Amino acid sequence: MHAAFFLLLAVALARFLLRHPGGERTPWIIGLSAVLALAYGTGLTRGIGGIEGIRSSGRGGGTAERSTARRRIWLTTVVVVWVVLVALAPSFAWCAVPLFYTGLRTLPTRAALVLVTLLTGLVIAAQLRLAGRWDPDLVLGPPAVVVIATAVFLQMQRQGVRQRALIDDLIRTRRELAAAERREGTLAERQRLSMEIHDTLAQGLSSQQMLLQAAGRVWESDPGRARAHVRTAESVAEHNLTEARRFVHDLAPADLAHGLEEGLRAVAARESGERLTVRVHVDAASGAPAAPPLPDRIQSALLRIAQGALANVREHSGAARAALTLTLLDDQVVLDVADDGHGFDPATLPDTPAGVRGHGLPAIRARVHQLGGTLTIESDPTDGTVLSAAIPLTPR
Repeated sequence: MHAAFFLLLAVALARFLLRHPGGERTPWIIGLSAVLALAYGTGLTRGIGGIEGIRSSGRGGGTAERSTARRRIWLTTVVVVWVVLVALAPSFAWCAVPLFYTGLRTLPTRAALVLVTLLTGLVIAAQLRLAGRWDPDLVLGPPAVVVIATAVFLQMQRQGVRQRALIDDLIRTRRELAAAERREGTLAERQRLSMEIHDTLAQGLSSQQMLLQAAGRVWESDPGRARAHVRTAESVAEHNLTEARRFVHDLAPADLAHGLEEGLRAVAARESGERLTVRVHVDAASGAPAAPPLPDRIQSALLRIAQGALANVREHSGAARAALTLTLLDDQVVLDVADDGHGFDPATLPDTPAGVRGHGLPAIRARVHQLGGTLTIESDPTDGTVLSAAIPLTPR
């Protein structure tokens, strides 16, 4: 519709120049046409007359009031310049068609209908002036077309509002359902773990306590029996240690079952698709194996950092390629996540993960800091992003 306005304005100006090449009004017509085009284009450039300017009316507080005032001033300026131009050259009347829809989109319904009525009256007067005679078609035709077009537009607008409300309700319901499912899953997992701990570790610790108490009672009177109680308690403790290790293994990321390198490749395979390709590179220090063993805590953190970083790449960067590079040095391990997306300004990131959930960069920073490491982000809004997490290794 905006393109149609500029096209109609150019056609009307060309028509006037062809019919009145040396008229006294020609400089005024050219100047007013330039002013009208500039005023209309300035509103679009600043987002006043476009979709963003219309959407801003839904925001609360002073922002909505300022946006509404700017849109009304902009539209009033455009209409006033157009009215003056039509008064000098009636052929510019057809520029009112885009103004109809602009008014319907940017003003409240009643104000928009008043504006449409006034513009229609001016179009009729301009056409009768061009014709130089009374013509019923010019009087009845434009109002009929305007009424039909306005009714269709308002109906579609109401349907769009209902559809947006329905989509918002569906999104909210889906989020609430997902949150409820997460809560239920968390409660179920907590219940399962509590039962497992009660039936294994708690019972074992209780047995150890009773055996050691029994050994203490007969420590001097029956040393052989006391030693037997201690050996039994030792056996129970060994079994409990095995159960505790099993719990830790069950709670660790499933992708680490075959090591960190295979886990990173599994994450890269899941994130790769039609729009994104993820590669994995592992570099070890000279003479070291391709993937030397790392503490379970560090492996789990690196895997979660890779998952969070790739989730950000997929959702926000618009990248086509990404690379995971794991560098194993003598005193630290470094994970680099690079992409060729549009990047961002790292200075705008919050310093703490407060209020942040999911795979955000603040959560990644918190994981790195918990292990005593450092997180470096190099990015530019016009270039890709490189996230580097360096974690020190404890002496072996």
